[in-house]
Amino acid sequence: MTSPHRLHFLDDLRLLALGALLLYHVGMAYVPWPWHVKGGVTSAALAPWMLALNPWRMSLLFAISGAVTSLTIAGAPPGWLRARMTRLGAPLLLGVLLIVPPQAWWQVREQFGYTGDFLDFMGLYLRGYHGFCDAAGHCLVLPTWNHLWFLPYLMVYTGLLWATLRRWPRALDEAGAWLATRLGAWSLLWAPWLLLAAGRLALRPWFDVTHDLIHDPLAHAQYVPAFLAGAVWARTPGAWAAIARLRHLALALAVTAFAASQLLGEPAPAALVRAGFALQQWCGVLAALGFGQRWLGAISTRWPGLAARVFPVYVLHQTLLIGAVVTLKPLGLAPLAEAGAVLGITVGGSWVLAATATRWRAVSPWLGGATR
Repeated sequence: MTSPHRLHFLDDLRLLALGALLLYHVGMAYVPWPWHVKGGVTSAALAPWMLALNPWRMSLLFAISGAVTSLTIAGAPPGWLRARMTRLGAPLLLGVLLIVPPQAWWQVREQFGYTGDFLDFMGLYLRGYHGFCDAAGHCLVLPTWNHLWFLPYLMVYTGLLWATLRRWPRALDEAGAWLATRLGAWSLLWAPWLLLAAGRLALRPWFDVTHDLIHDPLAHAQYVPAFLAGAVWARTPGAWAAIARLRHLALALAVTAFAASQLLGEPAPAALVRAGFALQQWCGVLAALGFGQRWLGAISTRWPGLAARVFPVYVLHQTLLIGAVVTLKPLGLAPLAEAGAVLGITVGGSWVLAATATRWRAVSPWLGGATR
């Protein structure tokens, strides 16, 4: 985004969301849930903290991305879509071909006992080998985009929005004008929650989130509404202020839904669990945006380089994280020491690499950095 349309609180919120993502992914190595690799010790005590973040963290990013897309697409030049797809697609291509493969190699070594070196594995990876299967018959899909799954989803949603606006150029403005006269708890909180809950109730018995884009109806039912909500809010006068007014209610409802899920546990009726997940999901998004609108906006203004590093750090971080776990686990460190070292290597290493690589004009676009 460029001034005068830039909403700096969204830049700050995206920076904080990256921090939450890094913590969440480090947590995945130490919580007793399936993941690419696991640390030396896992702890069930981490699970509640992970579950507090899980319902809303990605929906928030899609809502921010919808707002960013809505603002930049307004009056965009003819080559806007190509430039946008290149900005998202180049890091995805580089990631699938070079950044993600080490993650998959470390995973098959740990989970499937693969003993070949990285070059041998790359031969299997590039030809789409599907022989890494568990006892239940679930096979690892290669090549893979792993943590970069967000990019193809965002590319598809962006392309569909662009095509819609080519056919109906004023669709977002008209939706924003309609919503501007109806800003309140029903339109911003309850109605979207009911939509998300209905999608979860209809789809969750048969589908889980897969991140394979084509066969992922449950994910699309969650993320398309968030993306479109952000796109419409960006064109709605007074929307951000109205969301800010709901921030305390949204936070209270999100905390209540999370607490209820922890207290009720597995015996709770499935329909109640799914509706509660949707409530925590949507209220978490509203609370984050509402408090962000009131409190944030100064970080990216004072240090614009921080916001510029978000995308490259996101592209790079998980390979460093998994490599750190694999390297440190044999050392037998104390659990907190190992997890702290992994976090430090992930944050520091990806930040330094991003800052260094994006200084090169030929490299920067491949990591999602700005062209110079």
